[in-house]
Amino acid sequence: VYATGWIKRGPVGLIGHTKSDAMETISHLVKDQANWWSPAEPSEDAIVRLLDERGVQYTDLAGWHRLDAHEIALGEPQGRARIKVVPREEMVRIARGE
Repeated sequence: VYATGWIKRGPVGLIGHTKSDAMETISHLVKDQANWWSPAEPSEDAIVRLLDERGVQYTDLAGWHRLDAHEIALGEPQGRARIKVVPREEMVRIARGE
């Protein structure tokens, strides 16, 4: 498990403190790369199939663009850059065009 920022040191310190934590964490991560788990089927399609098999609702880049446009449209009438959709279920529904 690798951690940095507030998850590592708690809600204290400034950006400079957490930045040095991040550098330390990246250093550990790179050193440990040879010991990483390798999936039996590393293709991108395998991930999509696994998510579908498990019934996980997800989106892709096109879905992210749909959500982005939706949030921008919500904000326009109020003169805001966007209004963020927060509930995950709603975000996924919009992203998937449902």
